Amino acid sequence: MTLKSIVEGTRAYAGLFETSDRGLLEVRGTDRVRWLDGMISNDVEALEERGSGAGCYATLLTNRGAIIADLHVGLLDEAFFLESRASEIGRIRETLDRFIIADDVTLVDRTADFSVLGLEGPASERLLAAVLEGASPPPPEQWCTGTIGGQSVLVAAFGFSGERAFQLRCAPDAKAALVSALDAAATEGDLVRGDAKALEVLRVEAGIPALGAELDEEVLPPEARLDHAISTSKGCYVGQEIVARLRARGQVNHLLVGLALPAESAAVVGAELSAAGRKIGEITSLVESPSEGKIALGYVRREHAEPGTEVELAEGRARVAALPFVTLPRAETV
Repeated sequence: MTLKSIVEGTRAYAGLFETSDRGLLEVRGTDRVRWLDGMISNDVEALEERGSGAGCYATLLTNRGAIIADLHVGLLDEAFFLESRASEIGRIRETLDRFIIADDVTLVDRTADFSVLGLEGPASERLLAAVLEGASPPPPEQWCTGTIGGQSVLVAAFGFSGERAFQLRCAPDAKAALVSALDAAATEGDLVRGDAKALEVLRVEAGIPALGAELDEEVLPPEARLDHAISTSKGCYVGQEIVARLRARGQVNHLLVGLALPAESAAVVGAELSAAGRKIGEITSLVESPSEGKIALGYVRREHAEPGTEVELAEGRARVAALPFVTLPRAETV
């Protein structure tokens, strides 16, 4: 299939993506709630109160308030799961392990235990409901377990296109059964096979920052517009003092923005953005969208972040665009 047909098919119906670049860290132990609540930016105690299946989006920060990793967090029975890029799970584990002093907490890298499929698009909930046994498709950011095609599956309700989406984890030898069950539930044209290139286009269209691109230890959560990953009511956690200070100040110096580039632009990731001969930021992700043309994500100084602002490249210009680039469904409140 062409890139255009995958992107359009996912936005109109549903796309199925191999997401083997996603990893999973399990947190167990009698001190897991208190300890993890002091490690990450969102409210772990609130998840415990809501019970098994509860989840949220969060960040792991340095003591300077910068982003080590973004995390999709889920609670299932006696364990918390931290989902992020597979290549970063080892670093995340090492970072967290340094804070286990006299705590009854165990960290286990579960990445290799699962194959991962991403089901993205407005028809994804209907398709999943048709094949998932033992549970209903969970609301956004929530988790559940069930069976598909007779195989155990761990379901987490988030994705990278901005559409309704689910991450499906199963034993590696069960993946074919999951794919077959989803194919059987789909009517002709309702489920397209996607790839990493198409998912990257969908992500940039949706304005979703990614670890290793928009998110790293030089970026503060408000700069990446990640206020939804931060609890304003919980107790202390690593980096909280800086985050609270930024909130009180009410602004940051740089902001994540969308950028619309001319079709002939030769810009690449890392290209500098400038205004009046002064560097104001850089491009962090760049794709060719079937509907939006050449588009990018990047950071600019706050005074240049208003949609419609013209910024300069080494050759040519770009225009700051509102995020997301495409119309997306309104997010549900959980």
